Amino acid sequence: MIETNTLPDNLEELKALILDKDERIAARDEHITILEEKIRILKKAIFGSKSEKRHIDDEGFKQLHLFNEAEILAEPQATKKVVVPEHARQKPKRKPLPPGLPRVEVIEDVDDSEKICCGVEMARIGEEVCEKLDYVPAKLRVIRIIRPKYACGICEGVQTEGPTVKIAPPPARIIPKGIATPGLVAHIAVSKYADALPLYRQEKIFSRYGIELSRSTMAEWMVKAAGCCTALMDLLYKELLVGPLINVDETPLQVLNEPERANTTKSYMWVFRGGDPDKPSVLFKYSETRSGRIPREVLAGYSGYCQTDGFSGYDALEATNPGIRLVGCFFHARRNFVKVIDARGKAAKNKPGSAEVALDYIGQLYKVEKIARERQLSAEEIVALRKEKAIPVLEKFKAWMDKRIEQTPPKGLLGQALNYAITRWDKLIRYTENGYITPDNNMVENDIRPYAVGRRNWLFSGHPNGAHASATLYSLIVTARACGLDPYQYLRFLFSKILSARTEEHYRALTPRNLTPEILSRFMSCESPI
Repeated sequence: MIETNTLPDNLEELKALILDKDERIAARDEHITILEEKIRILKKAIFGSKSEKRHIDDEGFKQLHLFNEAEILAEPQATKKVVVPEHARQKPKRKPLPPGLPRVEVIEDVDDSEKICCGVEMARIGEEVCEKLDYVPAKLRVIRIIRPKYACGICEGVQTEGPTVKIAPPPARIIPKGIATPGLVAHIAVSKYADALPLYRQEKIFSRYGIELSRSTMAEWMVKAAGCCTALMDLLYKELLVGPLINVDETPLQVLNEPERANTTKSYMWVFRGGDPDKPSVLFKYSETRSGRIPREVLAGYSGYCQTDGFSGYDALEATNPGIRLVGCFFHARRNFVKVIDARGKAAKNKPGSAEVALDYIGQLYKVEKIARERQLSAEEIVALRKEKAIPVLEKFKAWMDKRIEQTPPKGLLGQALNYAITRWDKLIRYTENGYITPDNNMVENDIRPYAVGRRNWLFSGHPNGAHASATLYSLIVTARACGLDPYQYLRFLFSKILSARTEEHYRALTPRNLTPEILSRFMSCESPI
């Protein structure tokens, strides 16, 4: 509050005082606006929907361009009247049940007395068949392994050491001297790492069957099973580096009992997806740090595209490895504009603004990708389609952002969203160069999702050995899924065969990319239970 008796008499000084006060008020208003945006974002994160979908149709976007953003660099288009033809609502067709499931036939026939008509037995002219899906609870069984012993009666009394006794040597097993078969180990691993069922819950499930199986025992089995797959992981790593594209992401992990680190210190699980686009390899790697050193070490010697989010730890990849070309993620750029809309709250529904315009441009890019998927285009055809339809949109989008950012406060959410996209623009548009690359990093983020869901249940790893074992088993399960294999069938096959592998060719035959669902089905139908 300025008192009137302290005001200067000089007109120029009064003008300067007023201007200074106006600047301070404007700065304060901007700060208040930023704080209000943060509050709305926080409320949305706690109480709101997690979906980032926006329900504005094409016609709505055209009107948005015409009337809400005068500086949009787009030609006005005539409004089209869309006529939806009349149609009858059809009941959705139920998909048939998988033919591979066993069938049990139950005949529901009329009574024999009702089969008589006009004094003679009625002729059977056909039948109606419907299929119902039944569930039989999982069952445990005990495999009794019998190894006969043989003794020589003549040797008895001749040799001082006693009679000669022969017995078949026990074969190598995934859990030496343990009670677990490959099938049980595979089941526990898939339940935890694919279905997010922690070991303590599995312990309770086994106890309902009268089996006392502690979580510590199961954890030890997971470490031993992962330890048998070291050579296989080396092959997955080699397969990762041969493709045209590697997607990378990382997520936090809490590990207890790390040497010289507090239990609350953050560690990280890194995920790399690459190799053959049709049968990719997915490699999980546990690390104590989020340092950019980790991707540099994993991708040393790699030559090709590498798609990541905007984390600064990836920036040095191009500088240290000239063969790598970084690709950005449009999903992260889009998410920043969604935050702008969420921060505006109800006002965003009544008056669409710049953030909606940006989402419209990004939506047009994804429509091009949808066309490519529907037409099942090759990589070369996708590049040609993007050149025709996506690149003009990208050019208009960039021109609009360059003009819009000059009118936007840099500290606000919209300013941050524009700055994120503009500073990473060269990497964001690089996906148009290769048909195997998508506009976003969602493939590897989908691979990391089972881990993120499981982390909510088991919260932390008890020891670095457990974290390394988890990385190995996640790698095998997620790679199997990416190659179209059933994770349980694959792990059961792997744990039954891996101890007999001796050469690299033996191990290569066990990688998911060299197996098919038919091979696993045949194995399951004739496999020995141990």
